[in-house]
Amino acid sequence: MSTIIAGHFQLQDEIADARLALLSAGFAPARISSFYVNPPGQHDVHQLGGDHDQSPGARESDEGVVQGGATGAVAGAVVGAATIPITGPVGPVVGALVGAHVGSLYSLHKMKEAGEPDEDGSNVQPPRKAGMMIAVATDEPADADRALDLLRRLGAREIERAEGQISGGDWRDFNPNSLPERV
Repeated sequence: MSTIIAGHFQLQDEIADARLALLSAGFAPARISSFYVNPPGQHDVHQLGGDHDQSPGARESDEGVVQGGATGAVAGAVVGAATIPITGPVGPVVGALVGAHVGSLYSLHKMKEAGEPDEDGSNVQPPRKAGMMIAVATDEPADADRALDLLRRLGAREIERAEGQISGGDWRDFNPNSLPERV
């Protein structure tokens, strides 16, 4: 694994200039990678689309639906039983069904509020921004510092540090969903 220093640029011409500057500074062409990062949610990680199996804020909603549905069904059956003289034997059944439906809405309170941290902290730090990136793999701390300084002087934004592999100009283990370590 190498230390990778990467930065965002607005224009493709800026990426080309950064590549030339990195090459002039002695970095090997095969250890430089430039690419476009899609916006969050458009990384095509899953067959049906999106980046995650389910929305991060809805992780506990299944539990809430079951709890609310069961509680609502019991409460609805009790209310329906009280209406037997008017509705007949159908009252408890209808009451249980209506109660289960209304109770399942209980799951809405189990969802995360905007800005509320997840257990793993994945929604505390903003995800990686979309746009053009250039990255360079380094093996020595001094080289990482040189690359960092060079990208800063060139005006790179959202500069980050990662561990990974760049070979043949391709950052093979890049994960667009990982949380970037900003520098």
